[in-house]
Amino acid sequence: MALRDGDRPIMVSQFMMELQGLKTVEGEDPPRILHFNPRLRGDWSGQPVIEQNTCYRMQWGTAQRCEGWMSRADEETVDGLVKCEKWIRDGEDRSEKTKTTWWLNRLVGMKEVNFDWPYPFVEGHLFILTLSAGMEGYHVSVDGRHVTSFPYRTGFVLEDATGLSLNGDLDVESVFVGSLPTKNPSVAPQSYLDFSTFWQSPPLPDGSVEIFIGILSSGNHFAERMGVRKTWMSSVRKSSNVVARFFVALHGRKEVNVELQKEAEFFRDIVFVPFLDNYDLVVLKTLAICDYGVHVVSAKYIMKCDDDNFVRLDSVVTEIKKVPSGRSLYLGNINFYHRPLRQGKWAVGYEVKVIQLCLTVMRLNSSCSIQAFLIISSIT
Repeated sequence: MALRDGDRPIMVSQFMMELQGLKTVEGEDPPRILHFNPRLRGDWSGQPVIEQNTCYRMQWGTAQRCEGWMSRADEETVDGLVKCEKWIRDGEDRSEKTKTTWWLNRLVGMKEVNFDWPYPFVEGHLFILTLSAGMEGYHVSVDGRHVTSFPYRTGFVLEDATGLSLNGDLDVESVFVGSLPTKNPSVAPQSYLDFSTFWQSPPLPDGSVEIFIGILSSGNHFAERMGVRKTWMSSVRKSSNVVARFFVALHGRKEVNVELQKEAEFFRDIVFVPFLDNYDLVVLKTLAICDYGVHVVSAKYIMKCDDDNFVRLDSVVTEIKKVPSGRSLYLGNINFYHRPLRQGKWAVGYEVKVIQLCLTVMRLNSSCSIQAFLIISSIT
């Protein structure tokens, strides 16, 4: 490992190895199926550590930190291997006496002989890192010695990894790959979709409905849409007064659009919006939901959510019934003094006028598990 600033000491010394999936949203980093981050210097603990984690849609999970202590005996293993091996921490005994004692114990035939190794990475020294995938998780070895294991997490499967990323204070000599997934998950939705007629949406009713739910989704979110169909959307299919549809724009890859068309024809719950998908077009998708709710299903109330939200339909209906007859309803928070953001992910170009209405989404109440929604009635 080599420092980037020559021989001058630096405050942080680390590198990152990541298994990454396909980028689903423009302006966001791709999902991190595995994030492996050794920190030689610069960690808040003041000690060399190894941190592992996962990340989806810019949301990090709970980090697994190895800080030089052996995993507890009662802690779950990964394919029989401990999550964290022990290494010599700063300030611990590294004398020749310790090594001599280890050799003497081995010579006299003691069954359990332990020897503490140093932190596996040293600045300026070459190393060989091996990443392997077992039945229960990932295993990392350095120079042939097991260092750490990281269990698979729900939603982060090895087959979703389409790339390897290496960056930080690291000079890479070579990379060897033993095996790769035989198919790309984004063009193999059959691994996610359950083509059973039980999950099909019924045809649109002839008359008006009470609630129309528009669900924002991306073209390659096959798993997310199937999850919605198998959970809260079951209540929608059983109701004659509620209709739900996914609103999806065209994907940049032709093969994804082909599979998406098959999905739409079978499940009958996808509405295509006529443009290539882009995060900046969320507003246009929202307008498409309102237009569909008014002119196609003639709904009294229109609701918007994402494909990673769970809708408590019973709670929504209960709240709507509290509205007096003839009264309009907007559920959410209006910030009249919000200024357009000119930088960052949600930036608005200067060609857009300063006049803007920002809808800050709120929960219905503590008993309702909706994270993002918009309900409007009496649209003309």
